[in-house]
Amino acid sequence: MTTKTHRNSDRKTTGTTDEAVVHALLDRQRRTYPAQAGIRLRNTPAPLYQTLVLANLLSARIRADIAVAAARALFDAGLRDARSMADASWQQRVDALGKGGYRRYDERTSTMLGKGAELLLERYDGDLRRLRGESDPRKALTDIPGIGPTGADIFLRDVQGVWPEFAPYFDRKALDGARRLGLPASPEKLSGLVPGREMPRLADGLVHAALDKPLADEVLSLASKTN
Repeated sequence: MTTKTHRNSDRKTTGTTDEAVVHALLDRQRRTYPAQAGIRLRNTPAPLYQTLVLANLLSARIRADIAVAAARALFDAGLRDARSMADASWQQRVDALGKGGYRRYDERTSTMLGKGAELLLERYDGDLRRLRGESDPRKALTDIPGIGPTGADIFLRDVQGVWPEFAPYFDRKALDGARRLGLPASPEKLSGLVPGREMPRLADGLVHAALDKPLADEVLSLASKTN
């Protein structure tokens, strides 16, 4: 609470606008987590599944850069869709996760990735677009092994650009970043600060700000100079 009050006080003192802060954040944090993992996000089965895998990895108590590296390692090993993930052996998944540095949770995560892929194949033929048609897609996501409420939030946060019915989607961690930067902690107000196509990048940038105080300080400093 003290930090938030101080941050808002700094913003008022410098006269920095919300728009200047958002511009500085997007200039500093140019790529979303899926882009960093090499995912070219489109509304097609493979990139949607890859984004789900990344959401699974990011939802664990592990550094985001390690989760991204582990996702890249899985994809480099050819595990890019539900079928290839299900067909891979448990050890192949463990080895790929380890190559990406995801060692603390590699065995449990390998099991969850396998079970999750099998459920997707059984229930949706491996195509998350069919899950999109469920009456409550967020709840349906949490039925997938390895995907809890946090993982579902991460997935929907990142796919809102291709599943626009979920926009604006700023989860709790993104709103924490907004507060740290003195921005409105309201999805509707945040969405008014960027074009619709930029909402996933803003949401991910705000998560970076929540996780990385030096980054947030740098963004505020840049915004105050360009305001």
